[in-house]
Amino acid sequence: MAFVAPFISSPMEVEAQWLDFNGHLNMAYYNLLFDRGVDQVFDQLGLDAPYRAATGNTTFSAEFHLCYLKELHLGDKVTAHFQLLDHDEKSFHFYQELWHEDGWLSATGEGLGLHIDQSGPRVAPMPEHILTGFAEMADAHSALPRPSRVGRQMGIRRKPAQAVAG
Repeated sequence: MAFVAPFISSPMEVEAQWLDFNGHLNMAYYNLLFDRGVDQVFDQLGLDAPYRAATGNTTFSAEFHLCYLKELHLGDKVTAHFQLLDHDEKSFHFYQELWHEDGWLSATGEGLGLHIDQSGPRVAPMPEHILTGFAEMADAHSALPRPSRVGRQMGIRRKPAQAVAG
């Protein structure tokens, strides 16, 4: 299977019911756009609806950090870019960006996903064909630079206290 580096989703458009009282995309829907983009990645990897129905396995998000960089408005079209950073037999670390059709970056996201056996539910190893897909994607994405926004720490930025002249 040939993977594009990074993966780029099909275009998605901001819908009216997703707007908040400020007239721009509500924070929850940035997650929706990222999620719809990653669903397209999962289809390529074989983590699709037939796989979930046949195996009872799925993916869960363990953690996701989102940074809002520029507001989206009604009718804006974006694509979700996906870069696989790391994976093992049960989990995968990834980075995403939402790019406006006019060429500017709207938001970034960094996530940790888990492969889940829903009968527990519990974290479970991925089957060989899924791991092979992740390995092939990792190989394709290995030439990409590590995004500078990966591993960001959240907190209030404070200016250092000024020394008092005496």
